[in-house]
Amino acid sequence: MNTIRWRYQDGEIDDLWIRNVEDKIGLELPDDYKKCVKINQGGSPTLYLFEVNGVERVFGALLKINNPDSGTDILNVFKNYKDTLPKGLVPFAFDPAGDLICFDYKDHGDNPIIVFWEHENAGEKETYMQEEGLREEQAEERARENVYYVAETFTEFLEKLYD
Repeated sequence: MNTIRWRYQDGEIDDLWIRNVEDKIGLELPDDYKKCVKINQGGSPTLYLFEVNGVERVFGALLKINNPDSGTDILNVFKNYKDTLPKGLVPFAFDPAGDLICFDYKDHGDNPIIVFWEHENAGEKETYMQEEGLREEQAEERARENVYYVAETFTEFLEKLYD
């Protein structure tokens, strides 16, 4: 198992902040993530590289939990990307290029997998429906074309990180 240290964290948070996020998104976040984000929110891991379909990617930082005025707060990112992110995706981190690392609850219930969402060529689902005449289900399928599997769990994802 690799040893990850975190840098640039924004300070420890309590369970109330995490429950607030869960209430607002309507989903329960995985326990391993909650344990990590409580002390490392906003932080960047010292092991920061991972692969997506054979392409090396960079883990930028965990989204913040307790800073609603920040553009890197989890609820703000969730709200800002809701028109382009497929249903069931909840971002928890970003890479330096503006892509998101997310939990994917679709077909995974209480045990979301980890996916990488690439923002290039990601259009708004409403635009697909209006301009291309797609039904909602088809627009969702199109939105999922930019979603790539990374790991089964948050812990497994962290174990895949390297430098």
